[in-house]
Amino acid sequence: MALFVEVVKAMSFRRAAEAIGMPNSSLSRRITALEKAIGLRLLHRTTRKIELTEAGQLYYERSKRIVEEARLAHEQLGEMLAQPSGVLRASLPVDFANIFLAPLIAEFAQRYPGISFEFDLTPRRVDLVTEPFDVAIRMGEPPSSNLIARQLGRLPQSLYASPRYLELSGEPSQPHDLAQHECLRFYAAKANTWTLRRETEAVEVEVGGRFRLNSIGMIQRLAKQDLGIAVLADEIAAEDLANGRLRRVLPQWNATTVSVYAITETRLLPAKTQRFIEFLRDRLGQRS
Repeated sequence: MALFVEVVKAMSFRRAAEAIGMPNSSLSRRITALEKAIGLRLLHRTTRKIELTEAGQLYYERSKRIVEEARLAHEQLGEMLAQPSGVLRASLPVDFANIFLAPLIAEFAQRYPGISFEFDLTPRRVDLVTEPFDVAIRMGEPPSSNLIARQLGRLPQSLYASPRYLELSGEPSQPHDLAQHECLRFYAAKANTWTLRRETEAVEVEVGGRFRLNSIGMIQRLAKQDLGIAVLADEIAAEDLANGRLRRVLPQWNATTVSVYAITETRLLPAKTQRFIEFLRDRLGQRS
């Protein structure tokens, strides 16, 4: 329809093709296909000029308004993409949001003043189909499902403990020494096995201890209370490391990196959600 309007405005296939950057032959085929779809001839073609048929005149008058409305709609959507607005509803992991995402969200909110926020901080896997969430941010590999998972980044993790715990219990010198220590384990399927890597070398270590939790924040606090060795994302432990409340354990070894994903129901996202995901991917990607 838009191509037909351009041809009529130019009253020439050649001039219209040059204006829109399309081969003349392709443009002619598209208009012919349009006439076949409608079932009426819209243009009289001669070697020297083109003229509108009666049907073509009626179609042009209607099409011109529709095409103009479509152009305006695209411009308005472009403005919305540039400065999105509306309520962004997101499900966030509790500790990761409190410790790590809060300053990023503050920066995002300042950048996009037209967006309002409703955040549900919960460890449960919300149902994006039946619950009113635009996006869920989750750590760890996403489950197999029909949902769309976009990786935002991979956060390095290391072993940490308080200086007092290491003074009382001794400092491990190799990964297998961890079996003799109190290890603060995250409540997961393989909580009793930690995988450590050093360059190309990888070892799996069986660990134990009195505490198994589903809260990274609580694990971090217990580690600072001298209760054991914890696996923490380096970014989350950075402040306590700088202040001397925590120390790296086995500094030449790294724990398994943790992936961060944005989960959505569909690939077709409103601008507010697109910008939020792009922003987090940029910031988390820099830390990966």
